[in-house]
Amino acid sequence: MLYYTGTLNYGDTLFDLLKKTKPGVKRSKETWFGKIANIFNRDAFGDEVWDELEELLVSADVGVETTSKLLNKVKQRVKTDRLSEVSHIREALKEEMISLLSVSTARSLAYCHPEPFAPCYSDSEQSEGKESPQVILVVGVNGSGKTTSIAKLAYSLTSQGKRVILAAADTFRAAAIEQLKHWGEKAGAEVIAHRSGGDPGAVAYDAVQAGYNRHAHAVIIDTAGRLHTKFNLMEELKKIKRVASKHDTSAPHQVLLVMDATTGQNGLTQAKLFTEAVNVTDIFLAKLDGTARGGIVFAICHELNIPISYIGTGEQLQDMAPFDAKVFVDAIFS
Repeated sequence: MLYYTGTLNYGDTLFDLLKKTKPGVKRSKETWFGKIANIFNRDAFGDEVWDELEELLVSADVGVETTSKLLNKVKQRVKTDRLSEVSHIREALKEEMISLLSVSTARSLAYCHPEPFAPCYSDSEQSEGKESPQVILVVGVNGSGKTTSIAKLAYSLTSQGKRVILAAADTFRAAAIEQLKHWGEKAGAEVIAHRSGGDPGAVAYDAVQAGYNRHAHAVIIDTAGRLHTKFNLMEELKKIKRVASKHDTSAPHQVLLVMDATTGQNGLTQAKLFTEAVNVTDIFLAKLDGTARGGIVFAICHELNIPISYIGTGEQLQDMAPFDAKVFVDAIFS
C-alpha cells in the first residue's frame, strides 16, 4: 500500500520549512504570541505573570482547558527542575507546546523511501510488486477552504512529478464541480466528474478505478460540506468511504479534514462530528494566515487528538506547508 510519509519537499531543510511556515503565523505572532514572547523579556516571573500568560493564551484561542493543561505542565517543570531563570521557563513552555502538538499518527509503515511523498510499501506488497494509489478522502464544511486545499495538496504532488486524480464527489453543488475542474487544471491534476446531482459514491468509485488503471500516485476525493441535515451529510460521507474501499479494503488511506482556522473554537464542534462519522486521520488547517488567533492549533491537537498535517499560508497554490510542531513553535516565538 502506498503512503505519503515525508513532511518536506525533496531537498528542503528545516530552515526552508520555517520560511514556509512563517507567513501562516505572521498575524498571530504580531499580536497575541508576540505579547507572550515579550513576557519573557522580564527579569522575574511571579504569580501575576502566570496570570497574564494564561489570559494571553486563552485570547490566542488556545482554549481554557488546553491552556490550563499546558501551564500546569510548565509549572510542574519549574517546580521539579527548580527553574528560576526566565529564559529557562520560556524554553520549558516551548518544549511543552511542542509536546502538546506532537500528536502521533496511527499509521504503521514497514518500508519508506527517503524521498518525501514517495510510495511506502509493506514487505509483502513490495515482494509482490504491487502498487496502488494513495486514496485521500477530504471532508469539511462548505466555505472552509476545502477545494482550494485539495488543489494545494495536488499541486505539491504534481510539482514532484506525481500523477494525481481528483474526484468531484460534491455533486450537490454544480459550482463545486466546476470549481474543482478549475483548480485541477491549474494544479495539473486530472478530474473525474459526473453530472450535477449525480451519485457521489459513483464518482468516487470511478476515480479510484481510474487511479488504478492510469497508475496514479494519489486519488483525492472532494466531498460535500452541506446537505439538508447533518445526518444526511454524515451518512453520505460514510457511503463514499465504503465505496472507496471496494478496490482496496484499506482505502481510504487518509481521511483529511479541512478546518478553517478563522472559525476558532467553533470549528472544534464540526471536527468532532466529522470524526465520529468517518474517523478523521489528519487535519489540513486552512486560512491560518487569515487569523491572529493561531493558538487554535493547540486546542485541535489537545481536544481532538488528531495530527495537523498541513497548514494554509496564503491564497496561491504553493501557499501551504507541512505542519511540524517544533517549526511552528519556533515560528511564533522567533
